[in-house]
Amino acid sequence: MSRATRAAAGVMALVLLSACIATPSASPSPSPSPTVGARPTPSSSAASAVPTESATAEPTATPEPPLSLDLPDEGDERVVGVEVTPRVGEADGEIIVDVTSQATERIDELVLRWPTELGESLFLAPFVPSDERILEGGPPLVQAWTKWVVGPGEEGEPAGTISLGYGPLLAGATLRIRLHVTRIDAGPVAFDLQLLADERLLRFPDGEPAELRVRVP
Repeated sequence: MSRATRAAAGVMALVLLSACIATPSASPSPSPSPTVGARPTPSSSAASAVPTESATAEPTATPEPPLSLDLPDEGDERVVGVEVTPRVGEADGEIIVDVTSQATERIDELVLRWPTELGESLFLAPFVPSDERILEGGPPLVQAWTKWVVGPGEEGEPAGTISLGYGPLLAGATLRIRLHVTRIDAGPVAFDLQLLADERLLRFPDGEPAELRVRVP
């Protein structure tokens, strides 16, 4: 082999050798994987508040005014009309109660009732106190009332009341009752007054129970 031929063969071998050697390729750098962000939690202000039912305030019972009376358990369908006229000064006086029966039968005993506590302001009595009423050997004691009871009484008069009885009251008749008043405390006073028969509350012409509010200036 000539020198030129050997030289050409050496160059060829060198080219083939270089082709067989793999050129290392740069490994791709790992791309950052996407991070999953935390899901936003609704804030307390953003969250829709569940409406709560507000407690409905129940109506409260209207308190009874001072010197009131409870209504009896039973009523009487007989009808009476009443007119009350207070004539009370700074010291004493009277309350006139005119009761007219509109019933067709007589009322054996008509009872006026008021609170015992009224006595702290006004003391009511069916007579004017005098020495003659207690005088030894004096004239016979004549009284128009049938009973005067501070409850509780033997005939069912409730505690906390004073019951004053009169009668009988005939059908269509009018009975005038004078209550002597001694003023204990100054100032105006209002109190309940009931009209009963045998512990049953009578009725007024409008059908309402026979109870009224008496006002003394």
